[in-house]
Amino acid sequence: MCNNGLLLIFSGPSGAGKGTVLKELLNKNHNMKLSVSATTRQPREGECHGVHYFFMTNEEFEEQIVNDKMLEYAQYCGKYYGTPSVPIMNWISDGLDVVLEIEVQGARQIKEKLPECVSVFVLPPSLEELEKRLRARNTEDEETIQKRLTIAQKEMETAKDYDYVIVNDTVAHTIEQINQIIAAEKLKVCCRESVKERML
Repeated sequence: MCNNGLLLIFSGPSGAGKGTVLKELLNKNHNMKLSVSATTRQPREGECHGVHYFFMTNEEFEEQIVNDKMLEYAQYCGKYYGTPSVPIMNWISDGLDVVLEIEVQGARQIKEKLPECVSVFVLPPSLEELEKRLRARNTEDEETIQKRLTIAQKEMETAKDYDYVIVNDTVAHTIEQINQIIAAEKLKVCCRESVKERML
């Protein structure tokens, strides 16, 4: 039996439906945790420390970087954002599967540090469908939509660097495929561990 959980990275363009899929996936998998990011920005109204973000001072965040306790990090508008490694590794040791929704640059950093992680790229059924979903949000102007579509095309070119690519046609089908990936990966890990134990 495998005692450790998996670290699952999910990336994909804005509008691919990652958020909807992951919300449903987490609701149906009680052995799964969503990673919590850290930031040096101030909490917004209603945000809780350790739930929405780990809120840190600049000094605390930089100390985490120096001590190699950030799986990945970046700066936006003078504020740090990143993924602390300690809670993730604790959850994995406790046998929980940890899900990390992250953009492609952050995913690349994590894959370098933890090559055993499982990376999944979520695609929309087509660029036309992606544009339709972005417009259906009714939250952005035409210029922003066009920028998102341009970025999406560039991000989709990186899908080849991921372990798995899933086309999000329906939420139910996508979750079914993700669960199959998790089951297959756990069998791989169990196989490796049992072989190692026999060798020792």
